[in-house]
Amino acid sequence: MSSASTNPEIGRSIVAAGIRTNLHDVGSGPPLLLIHGSGPGVSAWANWRLVMPVLARQARVLAPDMVGFGFTERPDGQRYDMDTWVAQAVGLLDALGIERTDLVGNSFGGALALALAIRHPARVRRLVLMGSVGVPFEITPALDAVWGYTPSLDNMRRLLDLFAFDRSLVNDELARLRYEASIRPGFQESFAAMFPAPRQRWVDAMASREEDIRRIPHPTLVIHGREDRVIPWTNSLTLSQWIERSQLHVFGRCGHWTQIEHATRFAQLVANFIAGATEP
Repeated sequence: MSSASTNPEIGRSIVAAGIRTNLHDVGSGPPLLLIHGSGPGVSAWANWRLVMPVLARQARVLAPDMVGFGFTERPDGQRYDMDTWVAQAVGLLDALGIERTDLVGNSFGGALALALAIRHPARVRRLVLMGSVGVPFEITPALDAVWGYTPSLDNMRRLLDLFAFDRSLVNDELARLRYEASIRPGFQESFAAMFPAPRQRWVDAMASREEDIRRIPHPTLVIHGREDRVIPWTNSLTLSQWIERSQLHVFGRCGHWTQIEHATRFAQLVANFIAGATEP
C-alpha cells in the first residue's frame, strides 16, 4: 500500500488491533509515537511533516493515522471513541514489537496520549502533550466550529484562520489542499460521525479523571501556544499542575499549530526532552 512517491501522506500499512493502519515509520533509535489532532481532513503527515525529519535524527518516529482519520481503513460500523483509539495505538506497538515508547500527542492526540499513559503506564517512557484535550473545559467556539465543519473551501479557510496566529501561514493553496483532503471518499462521513452536536459531550468524553492524571508517573513536557483559540492554554496549565514530573512551555505569538508555527523550536524542545536533557 505504499504510494509515498505519489502521495507523501501515505506510508506503510500495518494491522493494529484489527485495523489496517497507515503509518509513517522513519529514522532509527528509541521509538517515538506521534499522535495527530482531529481537524477535518487531517492526517499524521499533515500534522507532523515539518518535525518528523528532525526528530528522526535521534529516534524511530512512528506517526499513524488513527482510525477515522487520514488513510487508515474505516471499517463499516466502526465505533469512534477513546477505547478504540487506545486499543489501536497499543495494537500498533504490539504489531511492531515495541514494549515502551516516548509519546507525543497533539490536541485530540493529547487526550489519547493521556489515556494511553494512564491505562498502560508500562508502555510509555516520556510523555509530551501539545495543545492538549483531556481535562475538563468549556468547549470554545473555535473547537465547536472545527468539529462542526461542513466541506467548502470558504469554511476550510475560516477554520485555518482559527488555527494559526500568523495568518500568512494560511494561504489559498493550503486552504485548497486541506479542503480537498477533507472531501476524499469516506473522510467527511467518518469525521461527521465522530463529533455530532451538541459537542461539549465529546470534550467531556475525552477527559481523563483528575486522580488518574495526578498519578501519572512519567516525565511529561506540556506545550501550548499562548494565542490558541481552539484549545485554551489553561488546559496545559492544569496538566502541569496535576502531573508531578512535568514542565510547561508556552510559545508566545502562537496559535494551535505549535508544531507548524514554531516547527524548529518545537522539534528541538521535544528532542532535548526525550534525550533527557531537560529532566523535570
